[in-house]
Amino acid sequence: MEMVIQHVCQRYPNQFYYDNWTSMFSNNILGTKVDTRTVHPLVFFLENIPEDFMFVQEDPETGLYVLRAGVSTSAVGWNISQKIGKPLNRIHGPVPDYKEKMEFSMDRYFSKMTCDKPIQRGSWGLEVGEPLFLQTDEAEWQARQMQDPELSLSDIYLRVDWQILRRLPKTRAIVFDFKALFTPITDFRREPYIPKLVLKVLLEGNKSIMEYKGTRHVEHKIVPILREWAQEQEEKGLVPKDWEERTLDEDPFYPGWKDHYPMHA
Repeated sequence: MEMVIQHVCQRYPNQFYYDNWTSMFSNNILGTKVDTRTVHPLVFFLENIPEDFMFVQEDPETGLYVLRAGVSTSAVGWNISQKIGKPLNRIHGPVPDYKEKMEFSMDRYFSKMTCDKPIQRGSWGLEVGEPLFLQTDEAEWQARQMQDPELSLSDIYLRVDWQILRRLPKTRAIVFDFKALFTPITDFRREPYIPKLVLKVLLEGNKSIMEYKGTRHVEHKIVPILREWAQEQEEKGLVPKDWEERTLDEDPFYPGWKDHYPMHA
């Protein structure tokens, strides 16, 4: 909790403030104050920090890392009650090829992870609207199994969960936190190379992975328009016609992204 407080107060000094004398945390967005000496850390995260936090610790008997605690309000297709108390291999059970290709390396990586080397990655999906928390027993989940012929492009979004893994220095637990961000797929039209890259992933990506991501419910709308935008970018000279899809040098961004978001220039 101390690390999170330090970060948000430094990164957003107008929104958050911490009084070192009284241990009071001020959330100027919500107009609230909380005594950090008495509040439970998970409650603090839930009420003040717009990210999900999961904590895994090594089981001394098995050596496997097990989910011991967490707060999650941004889960799609799963929830904490399904994962708590389980080791990594059972947490990732539904993930295609995890057992065959990733289980051993993930367990080994967690055991060797140091406090000074956090890692960041992005996990993406395509959604109708901006569902932040969606469970499999909800009507919206069932709609993901169908293709709506009336679906509008303006209702389709790229969701990216920006994830960070970090080992804590005192408890040696590993904290996994992520924040979901949504981008309208109509933005792809002005982003060089992106339509062609996304199209290749949708058409040629690992079939089991694509089924796990659940993109079929929007493919009937997004595939034709991506083809159109990719051709348009080539005709405008934004993308060479002989360019072959690959990871961009600007990854995870794209050429010219600062012109679209001048606040970062």
